[in-house]
Amino acid sequence: MSKTVWDITSAKSDAKRSRKEIQTSHHASGPNFGFPRGDARLDMTDLYAFLKTGDAGKSIIALNVHPSFRFDSPEPTTSEPFKPGALYEFKIDTNGDAVADLTYSVQFASSGDGRQTATVRRLHGKQPAGMGDGEVVVQQAPVSVGREALVTEAGDYRFFFGWRSDPFFFDVNGNFNHMQFTGDDFFKDKNVCSIVLELPNSVLGSNEVGLWARTVAKTGEGWIQADRGGRPMQAVFLVGEEREAYLTEEPVNDDRFIGVFAHELEHSGGYTPEDAKAVARKLLPDILSYNPREPVRYPHNGRTLTDDVVDVFLSMYTNGKVTEDNVGPHSDLLDGFPYLGPPHGFTPKGIKENL
Repeated sequence: MSKTVWDITSAKSDAKRSRKEIQTSHHASGPNFGFPRGDARLDMTDLYAFLKTGDAGKSIIALNVHPSFRFDSPEPTTSEPFKPGALYEFKIDTNGDAVADLTYSVQFASSGDGRQTATVRRLHGKQPAGMGDGEVVVQQAPVSVGREALVTEAGDYRFFFGWRSDPFFFDVNGNFNHMQFTGDDFFKDKNVCSIVLELPNSVLGSNEVGLWARTVAKTGEGWIQADRGGRPMQAVFLVGEEREAYLTEEPVNDDRFIGVFAHELEHSGGYTPEDAKAVARKLLPDILSYNPREPVRYPHNGRTLTDDVVDVFLSMYTNGKVTEDNVGPHSDLLDGFPYLGPPHGFTPKGIKENL
């Protein structure tokens, strides 16, 4: 995806509406609102964390990557779900210092027939990417390329990898039309590639945890973090070199971006400098807080597939001047694992009719 244009009236003056380019969700978070390192497979769209239906002793953490389309092109992105050899990682901070204490690292391999398999490793503490250490939780797990959800079980864990219906919902066309929202959900027929992990709450510890995810690519210069995030729509606040710096940074260092976020909030919502910094501090570090012992609802605790993060964002970004886009959750969500609906435009055998 490339660019989404928002028309927002600054609360500082009665000036004519000005055009502001920001992105939807975490979609297209690379430089110039393209894909990180020019690769759609490395682009993170959304991170979710919620309780397993019917079992309060387990949680679901889902990472969506690789949107099936671009805003500026009618052509679909690549049909290969995940980038072979790259790392897709869930980072878990268990003591509140914004440093990962536990990581689930997923790496994919491709075969000659176009199929992919996944290997998941569990690592403790802060470790460099790509070192190959850590306990193997599951290996050669199949990646789904059709409507059927291929689920892999390993002890107390369950995993899903592959194409799914994108659960994100937003009236993008209304956004283009000077924020005159009509409830037309641009994402209702779009797909993403999902990594869904079901795990016991006991591995998360007894306190609130902080969650974020990242994608890491192997390059000629070594392992490079391509994208990262915990909260939706954070990259809205960053342009140019600041965006690149943000995507390659760690949450523990996110204080450096408070001024950038605050400056954007002063313009978009008419916040005073003091209030803008206060709001920015609530958004940083870019970590999704999650406590499985408390009710789950974004932005207070975790994020479900039906939480309306766009309405939350609009209200915050405009300082209450725009509060909703009149779009609700998708109807194709599943009651059980992997919870995300089957992909659009796929036959049961996985032959893409269209994306």
